[in-house]
Amino acid sequence: MDLNKLKSFYDGYGMKSYEIFGAHLQENGTIFRVYAPNAKSVRVVGDFNNWNANETFMFKSDLGFWEIFLENVGEYARYKYVIEDKKGKLVEKADPYGFYNELRPGVCNKVVSLDYPWKDQHWMANRDKCFDKPMNIYELHLGGFKLNSEGKWLTYYEMIDVVIPYVLEMGYTHIEVLPLNEHSLDASWGYQQYGYHSCTSRYGSPYQLMMFIDACHQANIGVIMDVVLVHFLKDTFGLGRFDGTPLYEPSNKKHNESQWGTYYFDFSKNIVKSFLLSSVCLWLDKYHIDGVRVDAVSNLIYYHGNKGLGENKEAISFIKRFNYHIHQNYPGVITIAEDSSDYPKVTGNEVEGLGFDYKWDLGWMNDTLKYYEMDPEYRKYDHNLINFSMAYFYSERFICPFSHDEVVHSKKTIVDKMWGSYEDKFRQCRNLMVYMYTHPGKKLNFMGNEIASFREFDEAKELDWFILKYPIHDSFRRLCRDLNMIYKAHPAFYKYDYDHKGFKWIDADNNHQRIYSYVRFDDEKCYVVVLNMAPVAYESFEIGVPTYGYFTEIMNSEKDIYGGCNMCNFKKIQAKKGKIHNMKYKLNIRVAPYAAIIFEAKLHNGGKNV
Repeated sequence: MDLNKLKSFYDGYGMKSYEIFGAHLQENGTIFRVYAPNAKSVRVVGDFNNWNANETFMFKSDLGFWEIFLENVGEYARYKYVIEDKKGKLVEKADPYGFYNELRPGVCNKVVSLDYPWKDQHWMANRDKCFDKPMNIYELHLGGFKLNSEGKWLTYYEMIDVVIPYVLEMGYTHIEVLPLNEHSLDASWGYQQYGYHSCTSRYGSPYQLMMFIDACHQANIGVIMDVVLVHFLKDTFGLGRFDGTPLYEPSNKKHNESQWGTYYFDFSKNIVKSFLLSSVCLWLDKYHIDGVRVDAVSNLIYYHGNKGLGENKEAISFIKRFNYHIHQNYPGVITIAEDSSDYPKVTGNEVEGLGFDYKWDLGWMNDTLKYYEMDPEYRKYDHNLINFSMAYFYSERFICPFSHDEVVHSKKTIVDKMWGSYEDKFRQCRNLMVYMYTHPGKKLNFMGNEIASFREFDEAKELDWFILKYPIHDSFRRLCRDLNMIYKAHPAFYKYDYDHKGFKWIDADNNHQRIYSYVRFDDEKCYVVVLNMAPVAYESFEIGVPTYGYFTEIMNSEKDIYGGCNMCNFKKIQAKKGKIHNMKYKLNIRVAPYAAIIFEAKLHNGGKNV
């Protein structure tokens, strides 16, 4: 055992604590180690001793943990711990550092090796954080994407031939999977965990999951995973009162139970910090995960996520430590905050801020969806719901998300949130997608958004793929695919996401006509975006543009191939000299009801003639 790693565990820096604790295969058996300093005794039970709690007592080290080496205990042997507290009460517990579990409702761990012959060396050597590169993320719940012919979950191995071709066809650069840590309740989607070092057995073995991620990397698809650092499952077999005392949770009842009926982690304890660091580093080391999206960051920043209750200084200190050490040891790995608070500099460095690479822009998401849900006649009174985002956008490195949280719990799906009739919903949802892809910031869409699903996400069912036989849904998917391809092909939509020179409003204040227009820039070209938020057509509509020359329409959400009315700008349009919208040149275009249009033009004189 590496004593330096053990010291790091006790000091709260134990990124490799998983190499000490848990069940580790040796040449002639398995060594078990568990941290339970306040237990009276600890026994390990399993297949190898017929689950006899009186047969295999572990030995307590002077350093506070329990261990035992058992000969002839090999891979896939099942086991769990029996903890005796100071009062003599026996409680069965899953291994906090266990690498694999039996399928729920069972909670026993399995002894496994995490060795795998990776073939993704080129990907690992070249991955980065994509600040100036395209990143459009497809968010996935693996069990709810597609089922097999028998109506059962696909295995990780089967997903190689199902998920990867679809992601490539649709043009996404990354997938983000809802938590893959072991959890007992399907309906929690993995957010109420007990196996922080264990991949869920629902879809197969660790080896199969590694094969899936390896195949993603070889197909140039990045893999991001949701991680939960805030709270954990309360069930007796989990971390709660693990050694008969509140080892992982606060002893103060005022702050130990979360709004989700789970326990909060106690960040004043070094062993908790090491436990969580270790759990994430295992996914980075052994599974080659490319990024982590940290759930419910506002509940790390503030007690119970409530600013009025004050900052949780210990948790803030931990998240700074977490980001610093991830960035130092895994330079290409991305850290993302799902944060609904207004805490400053979430993506600032670890001295001034929290140190995340990206933050979900939940304000943009809420304002945008509120606007599109509104009767178009009244949108002129809430025009700022769309133009406000650019007033604060450069304060953080934002991702624009339409995530799983927006298509559950009777909130309606993205297309169903749109105002109006069935046809109106599609027109406006096409407009919404163009807006999302042309707005600065990286992109995230939950599965099903791209096929305009009307059924809310249900973890027990696959997506409604059958709706693609209806032209309006199939056309919508084509729009999303084309937007992905346009986004990746044109640097203006990603190169200067977080630099003021990449975006300029043409007209942010046309609330009467409910039309927004802006420009995205790269070093050689500009892209003029026009969003008509009303059911009104214009055969002749003038906007200012930043350069002379010809403008070519490269996207129109009302094109017939997307199910639109086909009122488009089919020929190149020459910009004419004439000052409008504080620009030297103007363009006269056709605009269909609810149309979202992108024009491309070459920049002359470096675009300095704005």
